[in-house]
Amino acid sequence: MNAADTAWIMVATALVLLMTLPGLALFYGGLVRARNVLSVFMQCFAIAALMSLLWMAVGYSIAFGEANAIWGGLNKAMLIGIDASTLKGTLPEILFFAFQMTFAIITPALILGAFVERVNFWWVMGFSAAWMLLVYAPVTHWIWGGGMMSDGGIFGAVGTKDFAGGIVVHETAALAALLIAVMIGPRKNRHTAPHNPGMVAIGAGLLWVGWFGFNGGSQLAADGNAAMAITVTHLSAAAASLSWMVWEKIKFGRASLIGIVTGTIAGLASITPASGFVTPVQAVIIGLVAGVLCQEAVNLIRERLKIDDTLDVFAVHGVGGIFGTVMIAIFGQGSFIAQVGALVIVGVYTLGMTWILAKLIGWITPMRVDLEAETNGLDLSTHGERAYDINS
Repeated sequence: MNAADTAWIMVATALVLLMTLPGLALFYGGLVRARNVLSVFMQCFAIAALMSLLWMAVGYSIAFGEANAIWGGLNKAMLIGIDASTLKGTLPEILFFAFQMTFAIITPALILGAFVERVNFWWVMGFSAAWMLLVYAPVTHWIWGGGMMSDGGIFGAVGTKDFAGGIVVHETAALAALLIAVMIGPRKNRHTAPHNPGMVAIGAGLLWVGWFGFNGGSQLAADGNAAMAITVTHLSAAAASLSWMVWEKIKFGRASLIGIVTGTIAGLASITPASGFVTPVQAVIIGLVAGVLCQEAVNLIRERLKIDDTLDVFAVHGVGGIFGTVMIAIFGQGSFIAQVGALVIVGVYTLGMTWILAKLIGWITPMRVDLEAETNGLDLSTHGERAYDINS
């Protein structure tokens, strides 16, 4: 065990949890209408709790067990054989478990943004549980757990390069989000403004800080490569924030707070898979392109395709993560066949399994709330609470 590595990954674990609670909760919560903000908070908190226990029960074993190239198996279910002295590289394995657990929390939480304001809370819980175990955990095994797409797998010695989750996190969550947005249908009134842009900005700031643990921690060591990952993460976010802002000014005549912070997230998502492989200058290029590319993707999904991916999960996380994954090969740090091949295989698997799971859970409990609940807001109709008391 290396003490410096252990200390850094302990910090990184806290930073990645900070991304979901409270970062993503505030970011998503500010973007919805005032009568739905608590429902977003509730979904984020409940998912964090449920995914933690499922990750301990079987998720970690599926992802990082050693059964075969497709499935990690159940030899580590309930953390069998893991104690404070068990090592994973230079880290205590229990710490590696905890760090990876925070990724298993935020990935299904990202999907929430596609169907907020109209989804049945209990459907969210059932779907998120099944999806994490049957989509996220197997894909994690394929790429990070020594499975079929890692070094020496189906793409040869080089394998697929995904430093911190362009495929494992962003592609899977975003494709699932897009498909569910189509399945559940649009809100009755989809043309509404975020109820609290300040809350969105605070959430985005917490996500930006937390992303240092997300990307820098993925080095699993306290070394120069971790420092480089943090630096390129920040530079890409900064570049994308500015390019989104300028492109928005060119197209619409003004630059908005919601726009610049959405650009930040686009830059962070785009650099995620490449953060362990690119230089600072290359990171700035990725960020500059991502700010424009993801903004155009938002317009495509919303205006041309008329899909109510409410908080732009696919346009920002999906397009950004896929773009960053391909840029690894373009910058000569990976195989184009391995990068694109993994994107295709994971994409097809994610879409197929997401559709199946969404339908199965929908037979148990409805996917969507009724019109009255949607009109009154999910805070009151589902949870019996209001975020704001206008009489106080």
